[in-house]
Amino acid sequence: MRLEHIVKSYGKREVLRGIDLFAEEGKITAVLGESGAGKSTLLNVIAGLTDFSGTCTGAGRCSYLFQSPDLLPNLTVEGNLKFVLPRSVWGKIPAMLEAVGLAGRGNDRPRALSGGEAQRAAIARAFLYPHDTLLMDEPFSSLDLKLKASLIPLVIRLWQETGNTVVFVTHDVREAVLLSHRAVVLKEGRIAADVPVPSPFPRGFFARYAEEDALIRALMQ
Repeated sequence: MRLEHIVKSYGKREVLRGIDLFAEEGKITAVLGESGAGKSTLLNVIAGLTDFSGTCTGAGRCSYLFQSPDLLPNLTVEGNLKFVLPRSVWGKIPAMLEAVGLAGRGNDRPRALSGGEAQRAAIARAFLYPHDTLLMDEPFSSLDLKLKASLIPLVIRLWQETGNTVVFVTHDVREAVLLSHRAVVLKEGRIAADVPVPSPFPRGFFARYAEEDALIRALMQ
């Protein structure tokens, strides 16, 4: 997927100022930056959810994984998945629920789920939705460390099974290093740093990675 000279403004405020970015097919690219840096706007550009200047090619069909699970309370877990998924993939729902640790929970309502279980259902929905590119917008930011430590390896395992392109927005340097092949830092609407993360998956949650220092320096400049 290639972004070339992407410019996006909201009124007089220019949020993205000529972004050029190549996200390698089948790899995970993390996007970091402070609030207002344009991270979520960049995802919306890729998904075709907002107008912009420049060109975006190669994204294909997009699936979204958000910070909030956004499950409909009046539907069961399985019903929530069926509500957004094409009928052609309904047969894969039981196996996916088992893969994300929700075996036997398909008939439960969202109110019966913990926060981590609800996000597991959202992860199942995002990976089941037919896509070429998965866009993740801070999906772990509201979770505690224990939940992060269990869900990050889950996302890696599911990504390894699909091999699709992922663009992952986060404000957390540790998340970016654990879950990407490459991390870019947005600052004032431009790319301020581009850091490859070559360590093989899976990566130890408590290990120390030199790439974190480079990303922290870029964020603090």
